[in-house]
Amino acid sequence: MNQEIAARVAAGQRIVRAAGDLALAYFNTRDQLVVESKGLQDVVSRADREVEDLIRAGIEAAFPGDGVLGEEQGMSAAANADDGLWVADPIDGTACFLAGLPTWCVSLAYIIGRTVEIGLIYVPTDDEFYVSQRGGGATLNGQPIAANPASSVRDGAMGVGFSHRCEVAASLAVIDPLLAAGGMYYNNNSGALMLAYVAAGRLIGYYEPHINAWDCLAGIGLVQEAGGWTNDFLAGDGLSKGNPILATAPGVTEECRRITGI
Repeated sequence: MNQEIAARVAAGQRIVRAAGDLALAYFNTRDQLVVESKGLQDVVSRADREVEDLIRAGIEAAFPGDGVLGEEQGMSAAANADDGLWVADPIDGTACFLAGLPTWCVSLAYIIGRTVEIGLIYVPTDDEFYVSQRGGGATLNGQPIAANPASSVRDGAMGVGFSHRCEVAASLAVIDPLLAAGGMYYNNNSGALMLAYVAAGRLIGYYEPHINAWDCLAGIGLVQEAGGWTNDFLAGDGLSKGNPILATAPGVTEECRRITGI
């Protein structure tokens, strides 16, 4: 199994980098893209679809029969997480992507059952590549990374995400006690990227009242392998319907759990 996972780590990195290169080409010519709305503050373009096509084709070529769950095309036929499943977000942070902001990324995870085996996040605008393999640690551009050594929310900024799938109060209910405790919040409109920042020690934590699997599973793998803590996102119907997410540096876990109620 370890050899099979290692092979997927290597192939996954090639696939994600190629996907990032394609996404960056579209980013640099984004004025030519036709934008469609999928809902309130939820947009998609040809770039999202074609980058996901590339990811799916790469996985099919390298590992025929592997299942894929992607944001744009859903679950591939006969896919089963217990047998191993790739979970892809071709462009996380599409609104930023289309607005010309650099805070977007390509995210790809590989899970078996409810365990994240591989987490891959590539940020083409910064040429930053985050990689994790369960039991093998997490890296950024090949160098080991670790969660922030913070012991209080006062020691750094916490990412706080928001989705219009939830009531506004769900996010505001966290910001007020966070600020009252001396903390600060941060949002760049990419849950995947903010989770990568938790793994790299740039943020002390990340919370969102509801997030989809393709937005967070790669980041969860990174945080866990960087020594951080995450809630059991895949509990219940998390894979298909999403769940709340809380990821923290180890020294602030209990304080963040009190603040968020997770």
